[in-house]
This record gives sequence, structure tokens and C-alpha cells, in this order.
Amino acid sequence: MPGCAFSHFRGNIGMNGDFTPDALAGAVIEREEHLVTHRLNDSTGFYVKATRKLGDWQTRFQRLELFDTPHYGRILRAGGCRLISEREAFVYHENLIHPALTAHAAPKRVLIVGSGAGGAAEEALKHPSLEQVTLCEIDAELLRLAREHFATVHRGAFDHPKLRLLLGDGLKLLRETHQRFDLIALDLGDPAAPAESTHAVELLQRCRQALGPGGAVVLPIGMPVARPERVAELAQRLNGVFRIVRPYTLYVPLCGGQCALAVCSDKLDPKSFTADEIDRRIEQRRLQDLRFYNGETHEGVFALPNYVRDLVSPPRLRLQLRSRRLGVVS
Repeated sequence: MPGCAFSHFRGNIGMNGDFTPDALAGAVIEREEHLVTHRLNDSTGFYVKATRKLGDWQTRFQRLELFDTPHYGRILRAGGCRLISEREAFVYHENLIHPALTAHAAPKRVLIVGSGAGGAAEEALKHPSLEQVTLCEIDAELLRLAREHFATVHRGAFDHPKLRLLLGDGLKLLRETHQRFDLIALDLGDPAAPAESTHAVELLQRCRQALGPGGAVVLPIGMPVARPERVAELAQRLNGVFRIVRPYTLYVPLCGGQCALAVCSDKLDPKSFTADEIDRRIEQRRLQDLRFYNGETHEGVFALPNYVRDLVSPPRLRLQLRSRRLGVVS
């Protein structure tokens, strides 16, 4: 799941309204509660109250922390930025998978890189035409904790006969695979991280090469309000690799703000579908247990506010859109 830097401390709101660990001490320490703070950028953030910390593990790849919270149930924090919760994970996972997969006429193969909690795989497996979902996760301990503590997220997807679970590096897999996928979902952590790492050009090009006809790549690209420069940079990078790039936005509760994702393809355009067309496909495919996604939300997430449109549109298209808004005829 997309996110930013996190930390946790024991504290409370001070009498002067300041929210700092130094000003806050006694009351929460006495109740043994944790305030898990989520830093969106250098000057803004939010917190989630946890009643107890259930575990803390350092794996080869990242730190994993498990909390109990009153509002979101159990929360797993991975690498300081990836959060998984029992009660709201569906918001992100449904929107990571269904806008692109529902727009595809007959998807058969899906590759998910990251998203080791199994929620994205569970959503993909709802589509009856799928023959195989490959889930590639590098951290075996994350998989173990997810299987043990987040059954409400993966809903048994790890044991589904159509799931192929691979332990390893997603980029290495993409370099070596000869398979072609109808959807590749990248869920690799913090989209505010340097573009030279997670979202390097090679990764995107390898994804493009591994797509079947009409296939698409979907990935988070950041937070338009908290990190507009990162959203703009990643959108520009994607536009340099794919012919069609369709950013979309939604509010993800545990990210504390508006998040942007993008569907990227050379042929598939999910924005071209109407709400009625999407609802018909949902009915035809008998997609069950959708708590967020429907035809209207499909249209809605692709309806970009002007400030987001200005971030993600290529300069030439941006000029055309601005001229149209101002009533200029070229």
C-alpha cells in the first residue's frame, strides 16, 4: 500500500495544542497506548492510536511491526511506509486491481509484484476468466505474518489453486520471464522514494515488454497534495514509456489523504468506459463482495481535479486542456 515515513511514540495532545512527543507524555504512557504517526511530508501528517504493539521483527529486507488499533483493527507496518489494516485494506486493493482488470475484455494472467498481504491477489481472483495470478513478494516473513494475522484481507487467496506464489525479486522475475500478462500490478512501497529505485525506467520497460495484447500496468504514483512533485515526476516518466497513461485518485484512509495511481498501456484505456458498461461487466463476471468498486466509482476516480490534471498531463496536452477550459479555439 502506498505511504510515507512512519514512526511511533507514546504521547498525547499538549495543553497548547502542540502535537509533539516532547510535549506529551504521561497519560498515554500510563494507558500503554501508542500513537503511530504518519508523516505525509516535512510539515504535515496524522496519527493512528494503537492499544498495543504485538510484535517487531527485522527481516533481511525491512522492519515489520504489528499493532492492534481500535479503529482499523490489526495493522502491519512494513519498511516504515507500507501499511496493511484489517478493516480498510479493501479501499486500496479494489482500486489497485479492478479499474484496469474490469476494463480488459478477457483477462487470463495477472502478475502482482509486492502486496504481500494477499489482498490484491484476492481481488484479482474474483475475475472468472483468470487462469493464473502470480504473486511475487521478496520478504518471506511478511508473507508469514500476513497469512497468520490478516485472513480478513487475503481471504484464503494464498491457498487458491489459481495462485502461483513466488518468493523473490520482482525485477529479476520480469527480466527472466517469457510469460505475458494481461495486468501487472506494482505495489512496491513508498512512491515518494527516489524514482531511480523502485520506479526505475528499466522496471517500467520490463513491465511493458511482459504485457500481452491489450495488457496494462497499474501502480501508485504518490500523493498529489502532500507530494505533488513526486506525482508529476512519475507521471512524466510513465508518459515516456507508455502510449496511454491514465492517472486516477482516491482517498485512502490509512494513507491520510488523496492518493494517485495510474493505469498504463499501449492499447487499453479504462477511462473510455462508462459507468453502465462497467456495471454490466461486474454483473456478467459475477464479481462478489465489492465494497468500493462499481461503475460510478470507476468513472469517478478517473475524473481528475484541475490541480491533479496539471500535475500529470504532458505539457502539450496540458496546454490543450487549459485552452479548452478558457474557451480558446485554436
